[in-house]
Amino acid sequence: MKKQRWLIPIVLLTVALMGAACGSDDEPTVGGSTDSTTAKPAFAAGTTMAALQAKGKIVVGTKFDQPGLGQKNPLTGDVEGFDPEIAKIIAAGIFGGSPADAGDKIEFKETTSPNRELFIENGTVDIVAATYTINDARKQRIDFAGPYYVAHQDIMVKADDTSINSVADLAGKRVCSVRNSTPAGRIRTMVPDATLQEFDTYTLCKEELLNGRTDAVTTDDAILLGFASENPTALKVVGNQFSTEPYGIGLKRGDEAFRTFINDLLEQSYSNGQWKAAFDETLGKSGNEAPTPPPVDRYTSAGPATTVAGGATTTTVAATTTTATEETTTTTSA
Repeated sequence: MKKQRWLIPIVLLTVALMGAACGSDDEPTVGGSTDSTTAKPAFAAGTTMAALQAKGKIVVGTKFDQPGLGQKNPLTGDVEGFDPEIAKIIAAGIFGGSPADAGDKIEFKETTSPNRELFIENGTVDIVAATYTINDARKQRIDFAGPYYVAHQDIMVKADDTSINSVADLAGKRVCSVRNSTPAGRIRTMVPDATLQEFDTYTLCKEELLNGRTDAVTTDDAILLGFASENPTALKVVGNQFSTEPYGIGLKRGDEAFRTFINDLLEQSYSNGQWKAAFDETLGKSGNEAPTPPPVDRYTSAGPATTVAGGATTTTVAATTTTATEETTTTTSA
């Protein structure tokens, strides 16, 4: 009898350990936690994902001068913001691990609004995550995954300016935006009496506003909120939105497998908390709550892309479908 009583705790301990082991097997490798990791996946030969995995890195075009969205930290040299965090989610899906440690597999390349399509077409970057509005004109040259965020065009003025409260108030005013951008094109159409000033970056527009050489800056509200949060006593965002700007991941046109893969990762990040964590750690620091992420638009591209050579643009266009609501056919955006 003594021998049997001695065996009982051993049996119970063994059962408990087996139960704990079974419980750990039920934990998902991806999902339910922003710290979740995944094993290095296997991809079919010939896919972009397999090529990037073999290369050991992905080159991501993003902006270096937009607080909260894409900015190079002058002290650390790190590229920070919501767009780089989305890129880390994609990198983790290719190389394994978690978004938190995926930065080592990314080479960030500074990309401005005027050169995004070119960088994708000539292979300077593998993808672009740079406040990149999806529209049909761009789809003739490149493809988009997403959208992963929807912004809205707004106006930034000096904090003490009470004369500009809506887009109609820009008539007769000096208005700054990025050269050949969707926001600039929209101002030309909506407020032809405004004096439009165009630069290569919104940082230059912000400086023009602070120095009194322009009356207003217009682009996506997320960009303007980032600038205003850095200068809260000098700048303010009007808060009168007048467009819809769905941000997508730009990639080479016709790469359906890669686009489907990125779309799958975006949808997965919505459900497992990684997208919200990316927002909270960047744009969320301005006090904004994470919105509901937009539905992914799984459109199908067809036909050859537009080619640009010698300054001339030649386009062979096939039909596409999209849910993006763009009002202009300019070739760049915020």
